[in-house]
Amino acid sequence: MSKKIFSGVQPTGNLHLGNYLGAIKNFVDLNDDNNNKCIFCVVDLHAITIKQDPHELKNNIRETVATFIASGIDPKKSIIFNQSQVPAHAEGAWILGCVARMGWLNRMTQFKEKAGKDKEQASIGLYSYPVLMAADILLYDATHVPVGNDQKQHLELCRDIAQKFNNDFNADGFLKVPEPLIQKEFSRIMSLKDGSKKNE
Repeated sequence: MSKKIFSGVQPTGNLHLGNYLGAIKNFVDLNDDNNNKCIFCVVDLHAITIKQDPHELKNNIRETVATFIASGIDPKKSIIFNQSQVPAHAEGAWILGCVARMGWLNRMTQFKEKAGKDKEQASIGLYSYPVLMAADILLYDATHVPVGNDQKQHLELCRDIAQKFNNDFNADGFLKVPEPLIQKEFSRIMSLKDGSKKNE
């Protein structure tokens, strides 16, 4: 069965073995499967939830795309693009944000981890990050999204938002509800500095 797969990678500028084994190697395998239509997005809007140097961010975006291609993702078979170049991502996030519920976002464990003890000082962007992620996925009618343990909760939120949108507007199937694509060989590389944390 044909799959339409969407995945995004932040242009952090510190791509490492964990990124390759945990995500990019799987992207290459998905790209090579002729039954898949793959869309790989460099999610620079997600990156600006923390302060960025504009020149460094631009270089990191290029480095991320270069890593995709050097790793074996064929841009003739798969779509590779920069999130901020498509205004519909930000527009879609606003619309979906009007459907999503505060209670849903309050349960997002990744926000609690990243915001730390002083949540009041965290940006709204960091808080609503999962809504933008939902917009990224739903814009392209993705049927499947590769997820690791740290992203499962965000995909569940995306599914909830899509279902609520379809119900609220009596538009069954208007937004496709994506399925998780959990790779059997998915690798989670832990930090050598702290074995309880993912390598970042």
